[in-house]
Amino acid sequence: MSVRPADHPRSSVATANRPSYQWLLVGLLSLNFGVVFFDRNALNFLMPFIQPELRLSNTMVGALAAALALSWAVSGLFLGRISDLLGKRKAILVVCTVVFSCASLLSGIAASFAFLLGARLMMGIAEGGVLPISQTLIAAEVSPARRGLAMGVTQNFGAALLGNFLGPVVVVAMASAVGWRSACYLTAAPGLLMATLMGLLVVEPARTAFAAATPRKRDMLREVFAHRNIIVCTIMSVLLVAFLMVFYSFMPLVLISVRGFGRQTMSWLMATYGLSSIAYAVLIPGASDFVGRRPVTVIVAAVSAILPLSALLSNGPVWQLFALFALGSVISGIFPICMATIPAETVAPRLIATVLGVTMGAAEIIGGVFGPMASGLIADRFGLKATLWVLVGLTIAMALLALALIETAPAAVRRSKALRDH
Repeated sequence: MSVRPADHPRSSVATANRPSYQWLLVGLLSLNFGVVFFDRNALNFLMPFIQPELRLSNTMVGALAAALALSWAVSGLFLGRISDLLGKRKAILVVCTVVFSCASLLSGIAASFAFLLGARLMMGIAEGGVLPISQTLIAAEVSPARRGLAMGVTQNFGAALLGNFLGPVVVVAMASAVGWRSACYLTAAPGLLMATLMGLLVVEPARTAFAAATPRKRDMLREVFAHRNIIVCTIMSVLLVAFLMVFYSFMPLVLISVRGFGRQTMSWLMATYGLSSIAYAVLIPGASDFVGRRPVTVIVAAVSAILPLSALLSNGPVWQLFALFALGSVISGIFPICMATIPAETVAPRLIATVLGVTMGAAEIIGGVFGPMASGLIADRFGLKATLWVLVGLTIAMALLALALIETAPAAVRRSKALRDH
């Protein structure tokens, strides 16, 4: 999709003259979302400590993940729309960051399932708007030629580094040393620091005539879902979030209870996903800028089946499982492509925050809520191994769905047009 300079809150000329700010923005928003993911995933890594103390069933474990996903989704839909109407994206981001940092403290003082459930609901409300608003800022500031890479780094790099790599290692080590409650407190300080940095360094994009002419909600949704890509990306986003929630909710328990690994080995296996995702945050979206969004998404979704299959079937030395986890973690690279880049390249700029709120909100409501809930029920009835087959089924469904995508990467579209002209 070609974007006219006037369509952006800042013109393309102004953006081109400020490359240093573009990458400062990408770095800040990526780290902030990393803190969000650290916050969100900490409870999953700590579940082997929490489950026996609070006497939680597998269904309750799934319910905790589902509660956060539900409030995250509702918040994302609401705040994405509000940010389009008010144009106060920076202010909303800063407030959300402060609130989720404070909410993380409440998880550490939970003495019951009900209290912990309430804390997770509050956390989801605060965190839900962070990613769609962040990606809207990236779409406004970064040129289309580098949009896939920038959005990939924003959504994946900080999340992989802080939430997926350091998260399991740090919080499990802290829980082993001083208890899981102290580990929950860890996320408050980084969040408050990020709120301060964003307040000082992020520039609020100027509002445009497009923002003032935003149509009614019903008309916006009709316009959004008139595009096949939005329908396909929304369904794929549902499956991606379901995969992630089931993986983080139950893989630590599978590795300890089914495979018999110790807590430290479990934490490093889970960290392998995060460490690999740091590289995939750059390689996969970057490759999609040149090769195309559709082929990259199809191939990656198919290859990612290796992740649950390795935990299910690998009986070799533990280093082999680490290697297979690293390869299967490639799925992390297509999250921003399906949830942000393709939708942003499909709709008009005035609808970007709304469409991102829709894709991410639907993903959290359906995939984030029903994925772990259903998997928890399946695990209680058929055993924890069954959750791995759920993950395999999700990857196959994603690979098939990706075949229906319409290419949006500017370089790939130009190549396709040149071939047709010849």
